[in-house]
Amino acid sequence: MDGIDSYTGIISASEGLYKDKGSRFIAYAYPVSSENEVKPLVDALKKEHHAAKHHCFAYRLGAGKDIFRVSDDGEPSGTAGRPILAAIDSVGVSDALVVVVRYFGGILLGVPGLIQAYREAATDALSKAGKVERFATASFELEFAYEEMNTVLKLMKQSAGVEIKEQKFDLQCLIKADVRLSAVENFIETIKNTNNERGTRIQCRPVQAAPTGD
Repeated sequence: MDGIDSYTGIISASEGLYKDKGSRFIAYAYPVSSENEVKPLVDALKKEHHAAKHHCFAYRLGAGKDIFRVSDDGEPSGTAGRPILAAIDSVGVSDALVVVVRYFGGILLGVPGLIQAYREAATDALSKAGKVERFATASFELEFAYEEMNTVLKLMKQSAGVEIKEQKFDLQCLIKADVRLSAVENFIETIKNTNNERGTRIQCRPVQAAPTGD
């Protein structure tokens, strides 16, 4: 699990604007953590701006910034999605989606004009979104007996890079937690050592991420 696990994301949704020769380019930046979040956001903007001619977007995801997609939505190839992605990359963020809605002003801007417009609109939105350090994590489920609860909670509290996301206490207890990638090996080893030294039966299993849809 070694590798990059920290990266920069955006704090909040924001809006930007660029105008040229009567055309308006309204940009919306969103923090997103998966591809599943993209379509509902784009669809909502298409509904809100149903009179606009184009709803172009780009996103980049993950600590390694290796997941991305661009859409020109009817604009000449390479004049919208790629410039939006370039704006995302220029500010050095990931887990970010930018959608740019264009209202045509009646005058053609040409390829250079479109590239500049989409990039400038996206840059304006991103400049208002704020930045925050994020960490790539792996999700785990811990299952254990009720009498082991105090031991598990103490273990979780003392383990670096661990965040409890959900917990259920009953005769059999369940905790779901996100663990920073660089801390996963130590986290698993700590649980093994606890079981060996204390005779506990804490079960730790990774949670598989849900498959993304189109």
